[in-house]
Amino acid sequence: MHLDDFDFELQQSSIALRPAEPRDASRLLEVLPGQMPDLVDRPFSDVLKILRKGDVLVLNNTKVISAALTGTRTRDGNVATISINLHKKCDQSSWKAFAKPARRLKRGDRILFGTHNNACELAALDAVVAQKGEGGEVTLAFDLAGPDLERAIEGSGVLPLPPYIASKRAPDEKDLEDYQTVFAEHSGAVAAPTAGLHFTDELLGQLSAMGVAQHYVTLHVGAGTFLPVKTDNLSEHKMHAEWGEISADTAAALNKARAQGGRIISVGTTSLRLLESAASADGQIQPFCDETDIFITPGYQFKAVDLLMTNFHLPRSTLFMLVSAFSGLSQMQRAYAHAVASGYRFYSYGDACLLHQAALS
Repeated sequence: MHLDDFDFELQQSSIALRPAEPRDASRLLEVLPGQMPDLVDRPFSDVLKILRKGDVLVLNNTKVISAALTGTRTRDGNVATISINLHKKCDQSSWKAFAKPARRLKRGDRILFGTHNNACELAALDAVVAQKGEGGEVTLAFDLAGPDLERAIEGSGVLPLPPYIASKRAPDEKDLEDYQTVFAEHSGAVAAPTAGLHFTDELLGQLSAMGVAQHYVTLHVGAGTFLPVKTDNLSEHKMHAEWGEISADTAAALNKARAQGGRIISVGTTSLRLLESAASADGQIQPFCDETDIFITPGYQFKAVDLLMTNFHLPRSTLFMLVSAFSGLSQMQRAYAHAVASGYRFYSYGDACLLHQAALS
C-alpha cells in the first residue's frame, strides 16, 4: 500500500484545541463493519450501553512529563537558543530528544537549561550532546540522574502539547490537568494516551459496577507518534521504539477473561500496540517488559484485541493506518468523512470512536 491511500481532507476548524468538559461529555462514533447501520453517532457515556459484563478495558497508565525544554548553547562566544523535546529515556541520566535548530548543535556541546544559582542546585539542568543523529535527533547526557533528573525536568520543562495544538496556542495551567488521564501513574510519556482522556473516575466506577473489568498496562508514548511518514512505500517506514510493560498478573487476567467469553477493549492505539506486541500467534497475551516498534498496516491479523477505542487521527499517519487495519480502509475512510461532515472534533483533545474489528477475509 502507498501513503496516498491514507490521505483525507480535514479543515483546521475540525481540530480541537480544548477538550470537552466534563471529560465524558465528548462524542463517540461507533464503527461496525459489515452491519447496518455501520456508523452510529453516540454520546461518549453510551459506553455504559455498549459494554457488557465480562468485558475488559485495557488502559495505559503512563504519565506525561514536562518534556519541552528551552536552553542555551554557548560556543566561541556565540550563544544560541535551543528548543528540546525529549522523546525517549535511554538510561538514568540520558534521553533521546528532538532539537531545534539542530544545525546549531554538534557533539560535545553543552546546553544549559533552567536557572543557575547557589540557592537551588537542582534548578541547574545541564546536558552535553553525546550523539547527533538524523532528522534533528540528539542524545543528551545530563549532569543529573535518576529522581534528581526527573525533578529538574519537571521544574524546567513545560507540557509538550502536540504540534497541531502548540502551533495555535501555548500550554497553560489547565493543560496540566486536561492532558493527563485520571489514572496516570507512571511518569515517562511525552504525549498522552488520548483515548483515555475521556474517562472520569465516576464513569470508570459505573463500568466496574456493571462487571466491566479494568486492567492497566504502561506504554511510554514517544514524540515519534507525531512524526510524518516520509516514504511512499510503507514497508520502508521505521517506527520509533517505545518502552512498555504488561505484568504477569495482568496478562493472566486478560487471557482468563477472553477464555470466558469477555471482549478485550483496548483504550487507545498505545494499549493496542503493546497488547499485540505481547501476544503469541494463538492470541495468548504474555508478560512483557521491553521496547516495541510494531507498525500495523492493513493486512495485519490482530490477535489480542476485540474492540478499539481511539480518537480521530491525522491524515497519512501511522495511527490512521492502524485503525484502517483494524476496521478496514474503506470503512475508515467513510467513517472519517462522516465525522468531518458531522462536526466531530479531531485529535488529542477531540472526540472518540469505538471500532469493531472487520471480519477476516
